[in-house]
Amino acid sequence: MAELRASTIVKRYGGSPVLADVDFDLQGGEVHALLGENGAGKSTLIKILSGLVPADSGSILVDGVAPPKWDMAVAGQAGVSTVHQEVRLLPHLSIAENLMLGREPRNWSGIDWRAMRAQARTALERLNLDLDPNQELGSLSIAMKQMVAIARALETNARFLILDEPTSSLDASEVETLFSKLRVLRSEGLGIVFITHFLDQVDALADRVTILRNGQLVGCWKAADLSRRELVGHMVGRDMTELFEANRAQVEVGEPVLETSGEVKLEVKSGEILGLAGLLGSGRTETLLALFGLTSNSDF
Repeated sequence: MAELRASTIVKRYGGSPVLADVDFDLQGGEVHALLGENGAGKSTLIKILSGLVPADSGSILVDGVAPPKWDMAVAGQAGVSTVHQEVRLLPHLSIAENLMLGREPRNWSGIDWRAMRAQARTALERLNLDLDPNQELGSLSIAMKQMVAIARALETNARFLILDEPTSSLDASEVETLFSKLRVLRSEGLGIVFITHFLDQVDALADRVTILRNGQLVGCWKAADLSRRELVGHMVGRDMTELFEANRAQVEVGEPVLETSGEVKLEVKSGEILGLAGLLGSGRTETLLALFGLTSNSDF
């Protein structure tokens, strides 16, 4: 069985430890959730696993063997492929060009466009994506761009797939579509690192859970063995019973101190925190800019 293992990883920036003796392993045929609050060290760890940045000490082993060095080229040869939260593809190129960028098949005249489209179609079919390889990537929805990014990662014969917040801009139906594809890939023996802040998605997909806090390993568990309260408690480093008790002493909510009218209606009362949520492009940023008077184009 394929195995990717990081042992006693240490990383410092400017003398400050970001990761301190962190262990992490990924087995083929599993989804391993990597969790922690912002600043816990998740992004640094996946950059090291991907070969983007070197560890100060520690080792990376593939199938029990530690390569003499570990960088992007070696990680790629070992079958490690990463899909970042922000899709790093080129919107003005076609789907086929994005899928094969840097690996274009060639013939005597240069790029073999027919072969490239055929290879792209095969990569899309692996995820059951009914897309025209000639279609411009920028015309796709965010969800489909994410799927194309995953198809590109798999086209490199990946054995280990790292997904950094892949559902942050997807709606519920798009998340389920993605999860159905990931379950198939897991059944085919792919090892998947899954980073998310949505704990219900951990319940729905993950086989194991590793939690980091302040750059240190808290522990690794079977996902089924952790209750939601235990999981959150490990992430924040506090007994959740104490936290829930503290929340019962709520501040009394007073009169409205901010109100808007028009297409976007908001009311914020003294003593309360109002959350503003929505998918990418839903208008959250524009709403806040209008509230602060930084734009005059609003429906308030």
